[in-house]
Amino acid sequence: MTGIVLALTSALGYGISDFVGGLASRRVAALRVVLVSYPLALMMLAILAAVVGGEVSGGALLWGGLCGVSQAFGVWWFYAALGAGPISVVSPLTAVLVAAIPVAVGLVIGERPGVIAMAGIAVAMIAVVLVSREATDEDVVVHRFTPKVAWLTVGSGVLFGLNFVLIDQAPEEARLWPLVFARASATTLVLLIALVSGNFRAPSGGPLKLAVLAAFLDVGANISMLLALQASLLSLAGVLMSLYPAATVLLAIVVLRERVTRGQVVGMVLALAAVAMITTGR
Repeated sequence: MTGIVLALTSALGYGISDFVGGLASRRVAALRVVLVSYPLALMMLAILAAVVGGEVSGGALLWGGLCGVSQAFGVWWFYAALGAGPISVVSPLTAVLVAAIPVAVGLVIGERPGVIAMAGIAVAMIAVVLVSREATDEDVVVHRFTPKVAWLTVGSGVLFGLNFVLIDQAPEEARLWPLVFARASATTLVLLIALVSGNFRAPSGGPLKLAVLAAFLDVGANISMLLALQASLLSLAGVLMSLYPAATVLLAIVVLRERVTRGQVVGMVLALAAVAMITTGR
């Protein structure tokens, strides 16, 4: 039960962080928001890791560093896919890959959740697609799902899903240090990407405050993610953490007064059902 609670806490943190980051990205380029949130999250994680302690080992450095690489390229490719392709296709396809990768890897390495839990995983994947799906694309520019957009979408989804897989391989005795190494490598790559793309400028005013808040939320979500993976099966924790779009959608409805589609309502109901099935059937 502890692992499930931590996984849902992580999903909530990621969902709120995405909402906050999305608000900031409506005013400035997304990479400029990440230029603030990533380094700040790195500093906070480093301080917490030093206080908590743990063994700084080669395994922690390796798996944490690889996780950071997947984070950085995943974010870059995801934003590129959203900018060039239809959100209604890119978002749910990415989300289902984020859910499917940890499940597939978990089954390959020998995890065998109960029958009810497996059914819950299937329901959760459907919920992720429905909740993350946008109703319309109101931009006047036509966005097509070209082969390039398809590769960017699939690539980002796989890399986001690998985040859970890679950090799950880190030794538990390292405690929070793998998260530090992950964010360090991700921050380095994001800084280089921002420099090359001409977005190497931190935001100011409201977007800056939102970026700082996103960093705090991101730290909490990452710590919950690591603890959830240590306390539960990769296949179960991974699919529960992939439900993060539900929190983002709920905040958009409450705060921004956005209209929810029938599909999103069904998706959120299915998400609750999936959580109940995984909880009772694990």
